[in-house]
Amino acid sequence: MNLDKLQESIERCFAAGPAAAQDPAAVPAFLELRAALEAGQVRAASPDAESTTGWRVNAWVKQGILLGFRLGALEEMPPAHGRPSSQTETTPDAPSPGALPHPLAFVDKNTYPARRFTAADGVRLVPGGSSVRAGAFLARGVVCMPPMYINAGSYVDEGSMVDSHALVGSCAQIGKRVHLSAAAQIGGVLEPVNASPVIVEDDVLVGGNCGVYEGTIVRRGAVLAAGTILTRGTPLFDLAGERILRATPDLPLIVPANAVVVPGARAIAKGKGRDWGLSLYAPVIVKYRDDKTHLSTALEDLLR
Repeated sequence: MNLDKLQESIERCFAAGPAAAQDPAAVPAFLELRAALEAGQVRAASPDAESTTGWRVNAWVKQGILLGFRLGALEEMPPAHGRPSSQTETTPDAPSPGALPHPLAFVDKNTYPARRFTAADGVRLVPGGSSVRAGAFLARGVVCMPPMYINAGSYVDEGSMVDSHALVGSCAQIGKRVHLSAAAQIGGVLEPVNASPVIVEDDVLVGGNCGVYEGTIVRRGAVLAAGTILTRGTPLFDLAGERILRATPDLPLIVPANAVVVPGARAIAKGKGRDWGLSLYAPVIVKYRDDKTHLSTALEDLLR
C-alpha cells in the first residue's frame, strides 16, 4: 500500500466536496482507507515523540472517514433477499457488507456496515447486541461485552476490554490492556479534522459510568474511578501534586500517568451559590498509582 498516494487521493476527493460523488476514484480510495483503518495500518491519531502531547493528529485520515459518509447511501444491512449491496456492485473487490447472514437488520450508509469477525481475528465479541462499525481497528485479544459500540475510525489495542453499555466514539484511540468498564463513554472527535480525538493510553482503568470527552488524553496507568467526567472545560484538581490541570487553547486536558482520579466537588465561593451552600462537580487526583492500586485490577486477568 502506498500511503502517500492514498493520502493524496483522499485529500483531493475531500476538497472536491459534493462533486466527489462523481469522481470514479473516490469510492476506491475510501475503501482502501477503510481497509487500512481496520488493519491498523493507518490511524486518526498516532504516537509522536516530537509532539507536545506525544500524539499527532492525521487530519487526512479523518477527512477520509468524513468522505465515506459523503459517498454513502442509505441501505438495508444485510441486503434483503441476499441481494449484493450497491457499494459491492460498483466495487467488485470490496468486501460486501451483506455477504454473510446476520441476525440483526440495520439501515445505514452502505460505506459503513457493521464489521464481521472470525476466530482468526482473535477478537472476542460476546453475543448480545454489540456492534463494531467498519473502519474500526480491534487488535488481537480485545474483549467486547454486550451491548457495546465501537465507531468508525477508532483504534482499540491488544488485550483491552470494552464492557457492557460502553462506547468508543469515532477516532478514539484506546491503548493496550485498557479496561473500559460498564457504561463508560469515550467521546468521538471527528470534526474539525485537525482536532485531537480522545486518547486513552496503555494500562488505564476507566471505571463505570465515566465520561471522557473533547480530546482529553489519559496517560498510561491512570485510574478513573466510577462516575468521573473529563472534558476540555473541566479543571482537574491534583491534590497529590498541589496543582490544577486545565486545557489550553493549544492543548487538551491531560491526565498524568498513574494518576488516580475520583469525582469530587468544590464549593461555590460567591453569590447565591455560596448562600445556598452549593457545590460544583470537580474531578480530583487523590494519589498516584502504586502496587496496591495495581492489585485492585488483577481480577481483569481472570475474565479474559
